[in-house]
Amino acid sequence: MLSFSNFLFPESRDPASDARIIDESLAEARLCDELGVEVLWLAEHHFDGNCAYVDPVSFAAAVLACTKRIKVGFAVAQVSLHHPMRLAEQMSLLDNISKGRVIVGLGRGTAYNVYEYQGYGIEASEAGARYEEAEGIMLRAWTSPEGFQHEGRFWTLNVPRLRPEPYTKPHPRVIRAASSEDGALHLARRGLPFLMNVQSLDTTVKRLAAYRATMAEAGFDAAHIADCLHQSWVWRNVVVAQTDAEARRVGIPAFEAMQAHRQAMRQKIYAEQGIIMKKEVAPAARVNPEHALICGSPETVAARMADIDATGVGGVICSFRLGPMEADFARASIGLFMAEVAPRFAAALPVAAE
Repeated sequence: MLSFSNFLFPESRDPASDARIIDESLAEARLCDELGVEVLWLAEHHFDGNCAYVDPVSFAAAVLACTKRIKVGFAVAQVSLHHPMRLAEQMSLLDNISKGRVIVGLGRGTAYNVYEYQGYGIEASEAGARYEEAEGIMLRAWTSPEGFQHEGRFWTLNVPRLRPEPYTKPHPRVIRAASSEDGALHLARRGLPFLMNVQSLDTTVKRLAAYRATMAEAGFDAAHIADCLHQSWVWRNVVVAQTDAEARRVGIPAFEAMQAHRQAMRQKIYAEQGIIMKKEVAPAARVNPEHALICGSPETVAARMADIDATGVGGVICSFRLGPMEADFARASIGLFMAEVAPRFAAALPVAAE
């Protein structure tokens, strides 16, 4: 059965709105804690207003301080933009502050927003290699009580010992993002769970089948495969209202405006610099609301969630506040979901661990 979480990914259309939307986001986090949402996932994007709080590490500390039970996950920390030792320290500190309520979601960083790498003075083509090296450093830092040395392509380190050491042993819970099928199968061969981006149900079914098959071919037994599926999450945009018509009246324009805003800075940079990091050929699952949006009454949304449940995945990451959607509407949507949809899928939280 499914577990449910909220992807707190608030858009701010102008700098004058940042403070208000950050406050509204903290209020949404407290509401999710009160309503029994399992995990609050945080994003990381810079310079474009697509994620108002920008820095999920700092924001996670604020969320953990004002909540009691909800877990806080990163979906994801853009590892290629961080020094791995600083990020390892920060995650270990959050793990201690929260007494184990942190899920460290790791990814290389955006595949489209070249301006994020430019703003941090990092060559975008190095993102994947930086991520691979940084992940290894972080895991070693958390599990080397005597310290360690590292000589790599990007970092040369002589680390006496990580302090504070993680609260969770042997290290904070870790999960990786996989935005492509190749990425998911790479994690399958390692025997690891994953976070899947927004996809159609058909793509989700096919990708999970390939994930299962690849794990089996890699020698993992049925119990391990089932456990990894239980720990994996798929992402969906979700809008719930009393009727299908009301949900669509608000949800579809908000979704379409969100998609346009997320592309605006890429188009601006291309017009000014002639630089495009990766040509975005977005499938219907991401840009067409008929495929990319679960939108309707509690009955309608529950039926769509039942289809996801049938895939065998452990949890759904729900993005409730889409684009310029008003905070009050998003809060009402979350309330309806937790009162009338989630109870039909009672389940234990899939623990995202290595």
